[in-house]
Amino acid sequence: MSQIYKTISSSPSVPIQFTADDGTMAVPAANNLNVFSQDTTVNNDNGIQTTVIPNGSANLFIELTNRLQSTGTTVGATTATVITFSLGATPASYMFEFNITGFDTVTPTATGYWFIATARTTGAAATVVGTNEDFLEDAALATSDVDMIAVGNTVTLVVTGVAGVTLHWNVVGYYVRAI
Repeated sequence: MSQIYKTISSSPSVPIQFTADDGTMAVPAANNLNVFSQDTTVNNDNGIQTTVIPNGSANLFIELTNRLQSTGTTVGATTATVITFSLGATPASYMFEFNITGFDTVTPTATGYWFIATARTTGAAATVVGTNEDFLEDAALATSDVDMIAVGNTVTLVVTGVAGVTLHWNVVGYYVRAI
């Protein structure tokens, strides 16, 4: 009678920590690493980064960077600030690109914008260099609008509604910075 003997490892070889882009460490708990996604306004030329929140936890985040998003509502021909972004203390230029949509649930009608803007800062005061927009809208919303305004050392993205209409706005965008 022959016998076969084989050694079997009782515990797998697994990593015990993961280093994120920001230098923080993710430490799995009970061999489990939580991998989440989110976006952030943090400037990163790659457009993506990893972080651990809080440091030393099992929570590793994959983040889309340079992102701006928000919602807002206009009732009638009023304005709403949907994005406020500080340009910081370092002189720089910024290029913004936004996709914006407004929707009236009653009619229903819709408006949509592809909006770009360039702004700069001295480190103390913002200036909007220029804006451009392409839009598609139902005829009833032809007077709706979007604009970027410099306020102090920030820029704000402002939407304008239509008389007699409640518009629900959603904005997603990103920016590129040069210093």
